[in-house]
Amino acid sequence: MANLKEIRNRISSVSSTMQITSAMKMVSAAKLKKAQDAITAMRPYSNKLTELLQDLSATLDADSGSKYAEQRPINKVLLVAITSNRGLCGAFNSNIIKQVGHLMNDTYKGKSVSVLAIGKKANDAFSKSNLVVANESDVFDDLTFENVERVANAIMTMFEEGEYDRVDIVYNSFKNAATQIVMTEQFLPIKPIEGDANNNLDYIFEPSKLEIVETLIPKSLKTQLFKSVRDSFASEHGARMTAMHKATDNATELRDQLKLTYNKARQAAITNEILEIVGGAEALNS
Repeated sequence: MANLKEIRNRISSVSSTMQITSAMKMVSAAKLKKAQDAITAMRPYSNKLTELLQDLSATLDADSGSKYAEQRPINKVLLVAITSNRGLCGAFNSNIIKQVGHLMNDTYKGKSVSVLAIGKKANDAFSKSNLVVANESDVFDDLTFENVERVANAIMTMFEEGEYDRVDIVYNSFKNAATQIVMTEQFLPIKPIEGDANNNLDYIFEPSKLEIVETLIPKSLKTQLFKSVRDSFASEHGARMTAMHKATDNATELRDQLKLTYNKARQAAITNEILEIVGGAEALNS
């Protein structure tokens, strides 16, 4: 009967785990809807702002380029790794950590690479190697444009002062609840427009074109970072909802198997007791 007690305890443990994973799934599903609506509404604005900025900056004279568009030899690189503060979301965080490692070991091999962590998981992964120059995990405590703007200003200042020659953002882009795409975007210097600029557009500038571009560039960079953080936030809840859904299914399957094992063991124990009783009765009769 000791085995039966162990199986009962395990069934109880698995049932408790199943309740927790099911609750976490429902919480992430509720948060996902709000986060998904936010990033879906923001993407067109961010993409159009970037497109407009590229069209305008591509028509500027070479000597009037922005300080954020300065192309320098790449010796010092800053990777902005956006992960989550919590786990239990499948491969969400490990994919970002692997991508940052790939960039360090392959793309920027031989360069001086540092990491700015947005999310505790990224900070925990790279702080042991003394690669983290800043930990901005508290951004997720109150995810607003103002808090992300503070981080963007710090990055732009480091680039402007020559501390880094290139800045890339590594994050998960939200596709749907089951799919997150690991993205690596060039943040600084501003990526030159691909192909010829669209010079057929007739813009009326008030004030000057240069002044407008100089105002738009910081706003566009802050919006780009905010969009990346928002994307990652929605992806986190999608990944956690999917992971907890699978965990709940696995726990249900394991519980059913344990119940079947328990019933078989209980039936075997009852059968053995009956056999012992019958055997004892026959021994007395003889």
